[in-house]
Amino acid sequence: MKWTDIQRIAEALNDKFPDIDPKTIRFTDLHRWVMELEGFDDDANRAGEKILEAIQAAWIEEAE
Repeated sequence: MKWTDIQRIAEALNDKFPDIDPKTIRFTDLHRWVMELEGFDDDANRAGEKILEAIQAAWIEEAE
């Protein structure tokens, strides 16, 4: 997975952290959790606020 795989990342986060409310997470935690996902292989510096916001929004939608 790469940073641009927004929906796949959101699904993986929802599966890995089912008890976390994605509306309450900090971007620093979100960044770290994405980097730790199995199958994720991208440069840590390629994720900016815009990508993290998109991942968070997709995760919120996935969790509902």
